[in-house]
Amino acid sequence: MPWSKLKQDEIAVRRTALLKLRRQGIRYDDERILNLGYNSAATARSDLKRALEAHRDEEAAEVSIYRQQENERLDALLEAAWPAATTAKPIRNKEGDVVGEEIDMRAVDTVLRLMDRRAKLNGLDMPARTELSGPDGGAVPLGSGSLAELHTLISLNPSEPETAGGDSDR
Repeated sequence: MPWSKLKQDEIAVRRTALLKLRRQGIRYDDERILNLGYNSAATARSDLKRALEAHRDEEAAEVSIYRQQENERLDALLEAAWPAATTAKPIRNKEGDVVGEEIDMRAVDTVLRLMDRRAKLNGLDMPARTELSGPDGGAVPLGSGSLAELHTLISLNPSEPETAGGDSDR
């Protein structure tokens, strides 16, 4: 059975006080926290966890609503720009004769930027893979080495070895 509004308000007030005390660095087993109505430090800890999870759920719902609104706006903009980006228009010479057709490249650029924005908003792009490689594209050598060897490996121009003390003119 759902809790009454009064009980929900009491819980919200208690959790707010708990959060305030925890932000001040007060330990869960401190008397000030236990006096909020918690039987033990473990129940206070659990209640704080529930409060944070509830907040996270509310936050996720708000993000979902925002994302939906942004997608609808992008849909409207894309709908407006799409015909100009995909329909060829006649090119006329000085006499007014049609000599060819072309699409509006600014509209194409706009459509591509809208599509890129949608991909970022919805997390559609794959993360970029990066790889660290050693000399000549091989494996990065691991093991013990001198500081000068380390500097040589990470320098921009490996053909110019650095001094052992790490001093360079760069």
